[in-house]
Amino acid sequence: MRKLIVANIVSLDGYYEGPGNDVMALPFADAFSDYNAERLRAADTVLLGRRSYEGFKSYWPSIADDTSQAPVEREISRLMGAVDKVVISDTLTQDRTAPWHNTEIVGRAGAHARVAELKDAPGKEILMFGSRTLWNDLLAAGLVDELHLMIGPALLGAGTPVFGGGSPVPLRLLESRTLPGGHLVLTRHAPA
Repeated sequence: MRKLIVANIVSLDGYYEGPGNDVMALPFADAFSDYNAERLRAADTVLLGRRSYEGFKSYWPSIADDTSQAPVEREISRLMGAVDKVVISDTLTQDRTAPWHNTEIVGRAGAHARVAELKDAPGKEILMFGSRTLWNDLLAAGLVDELHLMIGPALLGAGTPVFGGGSPVPLRLLESRTLPGGHLVLTRHAPA
């Protein structure tokens, strides 16, 4: 069975994004990109909500050949382009997926069943970045295997909390370590 792994950065006070949906308020560091590239190498499918998908699609494709970008950023761009993408959305249409034609769109009503099918299929890991609303729903439904949070030294004071809605899911800590550079702490959790 394939694992569904959620990987995200969060502020020290537990925010997924700052006020006004400002993701750039988060404490990014070089280790963030290095860890995301590591996760992408272990995956062959990326699962996203529409908003994250559209943000990634507008940013990542042009990075692959941009020599002003760091090598790890260019690698992430190439890996994101190569993996299959599954987007949970009732509004995205196939004609809006270019240049990422290896994208499957699944309506929200079919999300749990499709994720269960993906997990039962052969292959490498299924990875989620961003997509907070979606992964919180999948976590509550028992479909997330691991939650990888990169916690950075920023106190945002407001924004979107990393966990939202529904009843909390008890988690157990699998690992906690400081990522290279000493700026981010990685915590890996699994449902208890």
